[in-house]
Formats: sequence, C-alpha cells, structure tokens
Amino acid sequence: MEEAATRSQIVEDYLKAIFSLGERSEPDFEAVTTSAVAERLGLSASSVSGMLRRLATQGLVDHRPYAGVSLTAVGLAAALAVVRRHRLVEMFLVAQLGYSWDEVHEEAELLEHTMTERLVERIDVALGRPRFDPHGDPIPGPDGTLPTVDAHRLSTLESGGGGQLARVDDQDPAVLRHLTDVGISLGQHIEVLDRLPFEGPYVIRTDDGRTHQLGPALASALWIA
Repeated sequence: MEEAATRSQIVEDYLKAIFSLGERSEPDFEAVTTSAVAERLGLSASSVSGMLRRLATQGLVDHRPYAGVSLTAVGLAAALAVVRRHRLVEMFLVAQLGYSWDEVHEEAELLEHTMTERLVERIDVALGRPRFDPHGDPIPGPDGTLPTVDAHRLSTLESGGGGQLARVDDQDPAVLRHLTDVGISLGQHIEVLDRLPFEGPYVIRTDDGRTHQLGPALASALWIA
C-alpha cells in the first residue's frame, strides 16, 4: 500500500479537499460531489473524475458514479495528516510570526507538503498543542483525533437565534479581511435579528452592540456554536 511519504502533492490536495468539503457538510462527512471537488481545486469535472478513479484504485476513496465520493479509512488518515500540517502552520504563522488570519492559507498550502513529522511535532509542542487554528478549524492530534466543533452556519439560523462565532471558512481571504475591517472576530456572540426579504442580507448584532448586514455568501461562511 502506498505510504504517506510517497504520496504526491496532487494526491494530498485531493484528499484534503474531499475532507474539507465533507467536514463542512451538514450532517458531517457526507459524500461530496465531483463538481464540488472540482470547484474547490479549480479543475474541470472531467479531470477530477479521472483522478478520483485513480484514488479509488489506490484504496484512498470510495467513488461511485452519481453517489459522490468519500474517503476510505486509509484516505481519511492521510487527509488528517495533511490537514494537521496545514492548520498547525496557520497557527504558527499567526501566533509566532505576526501574520493576520487572511494571510496564512496560501502559505500553509505550500508548506504542508514539505514538512517532516519531526518539525510538525515540534511546532505543535511549541504552540502548546492548540486544538483549533486561527479560523476556528479543529487541528487533528498526532493520532488523527479531531476535536469536535458543535457549530452551524449562520445562514441556517432563524431570527432570534445566535451564539458564539466559532469558525470562519478560510478559502477567500477577502471574507476574512472584511470581517476584520468591520470588527467581527472569533469568540464574539452574534445574534440574528432579521433576514431581509427576497434573499436579502442577514441583519446581525454582535456583543459590542453593533449591527451589521451580511450577504448570503458571507453569512454562510460564519459558523455559530
């Protein structure tokens, strides 16, 4: 069976993409579509389908036409190792090197493929073994154990609902910069006041008493515990 050390960056990118999409599905870890994987990786659906067939022959994914793709136990273990490296790098860049949370994703995308397990472990220890990265994403432990995140997208909440902002999708740095600009950050209590008609923005109030209007895409990127 293929060892993690010999897996290509492309394979790791696919496994991480499938994991990340499944992790953010509700309920958690449902099979994800080929089109979703293609969109996440910026590739054509036909190219992704071919690669998924290859990953299936390697025992890394379970891929059935029209039924989506999910990770096998071997594929999940490999994905968690990549995710662990990625999220620890993000945390290190913010905590030790002064990066802002909108600057770290692309850096981590590069570094996650080149780190040794020795370096990963030393970073983890130096940071005090954090359980979550700067965006609130859970960091897998050395054994692959994933901290639980009991949170739902803000866009699924009814008026009057709310809770603590526990997680923010990190794919678009512009989203993170906007949140910084308007003073919304992890740990704040957010209450949904209203949803304007005709698929309009969500009106929210943060615990500093300020109100904000969030478009549907932005509301979907915020996770409330």
